[in-house]
Amino acid sequence: MKKYNIKVNGNLYEVEVEEVSETPVVRAPQVTQAPAPGPEVPRPAVESRRPESVPEGEIAATAPMPGTILEIRVAEGDSVTDGQVLLILEAMKMENEIQAPRAGVISSIAVNKGASVNAGQVLVTIK
Repeated sequence: MKKYNIKVNGNLYEVEVEEVSETPVVRAPQVTQAPAPGPEVPRPAVESRRPESVPEGEIAATAPMPGTILEIRVAEGDSVTDGQVLLILEAMKMENEIQAPRAGVISSIAVNKGASVNAGQVLVTIK
């Protein structure tokens, strides 16, 4: 054992360090037998999440990720421009602006303030 004095942030510490051998210690990996394969279990098909249906000629602004609606900045019947902020979605402790995908008139708002939404869920439709 060797003793050393070390100063950290103005505090003096006395430490003891043990020397180890130069030869590395090598341990052989443990070999285990794999379990015998059992019968194959069928897995259910994974459904792709598609936005709910939107009437012909309208376009939907959808949630890009799961989250909570913090603020709705438009009302039904409002005219919006391309890229205008429609609502604020909180996801992963960040506020995300959901913007209008095109100019038009808000035909429906499918969520309320405080609602939890899933990725791909229709939030607002524009005609």
